[in-house]
Amino acid sequence: MSVLAIVPLNNGRPTKGGLEAASYAAAFAKDQGLEAIALVAGSIQTDGDLGATGVVRVLQCSDELTDSSQWTRLAAAAAQECGAKTVVLTHDHTGRAIGPRLAVRLNAGMVSGVTALPQAGAVRKNVFSGKAMADVEVSSEVVVYSVTPNAFGVRDGGSPAAVTAFSAEVGDAREQVTGFDPASADGQTPLPEAELVVSAGRGLKGPENWGIVEDLAKALGATTACSRPVSDIGWRPHHEHVGQTGITIRPNLYIAAGISGAIQHLAGVNQSKVIVVVNTDPEAPFFKAADYGIVGDAFEVLPRLTAAIKALDA
Repeated sequence: MSVLAIVPLNNGRPTKGGLEAASYAAAFAKDQGLEAIALVAGSIQTDGDLGATGVVRVLQCSDELTDSSQWTRLAAAAAQECGAKTVVLTHDHTGRAIGPRLAVRLNAGMVSGVTALPQAGAVRKNVFSGKAMADVEVSSEVVVYSVTPNAFGVRDGGSPAAVTAFSAEVGDAREQVTGFDPASADGQTPLPEAELVVSAGRGLKGPENWGIVEDLAKALGATTACSRPVSDIGWRPHHEHVGQTGITIRPNLYIAAGISGAIQHLAGVNQSKVIVVVNTDPEAPFFKAADYGIVGDAFEVLPRLTAAIKALDA
C-alpha cells in the first residue's frame, strides 16, 4: 500500500501547493510505514524536487491535462494501481475540482482544507472562516485529504525519486481552455501560495499611490493584495482581493495598510502567522487582530519600512 499525492505542474515544475501536498503525503506515509508516490501530468524536469519532499516514486502521464474530469479518472486509476488508501491534494482550485469527484470514484471519505497530520485517528481543519478548529474522524477504508496552502509547508531532505511512465483511459475532455492570462505577469508568487503579502485599502486614497505598496512588496519579495472596496472601484484587479468573498490566504507575514479590518476581510486573512497593521485610526478594528500595530500614515510608514529593508539587504 502507499500514499498518493496529486501534484499539479507549472512550466515543468510542481506548484508550491503540489510540493506541500507531496510533503504531507510523505510525512503521513512515514508515520504509517508506507511509501509516498506522486502523480503528475505533463512534462517534468527530472523529478521536480519531489524526491526531496520524501516521495519515492513519481508517476508521470505524458499528456498535459486541464480537464478536471480527466484528472479525476487519471488519479483514480493511479490510486488503484499503487494500492493507495490515502490520497492527498492541495486545497486550491485544482484540488477543489478533483477531490470530491475522486472521493466518489474511490468510495472514499474526504476532509478538505486539513492543516496537520492525523492524530489518534482524527485530522484537524479550520472551520467558521478560521475562527475555530475541528478534529474530523473518517471511517472509510480510503480517505482523500486536501491540504490548506501554507499550513503544512514544504519538507526537504529526501533523495531523488524515480520517474516512471503512467497512463490510463481518461475519456474525452469536457472542459476546454481557450486562453490563459497569468494573474502575476510580473513574476509575483500567486496569493494562495505567497508566504509574504503586502496589502492596502481605501486609506491609500487612489490607485496612483499604489507605488509605495509595490515598492515595499518588491523589497520584501512579497505579493501585493487589496481589500474588496479597492477592487470593486477598480483601483486594483480583482485577483488581488483577499477576504471572505475573495481569496483566503495564510502567509507567514501579512502587512495591511489603510484597511480598517472589517469582519469580511479578517475572515480571509486571520490565519496569517504574523499580521502587521498600519492605520491612522487607533480605534481601527484591525488592531485587535494584529500582532504588531503602527498608528501612523501609510504614506510615511511604508516608505520608511521599504528603506529599512533595503538597508538590511545592502
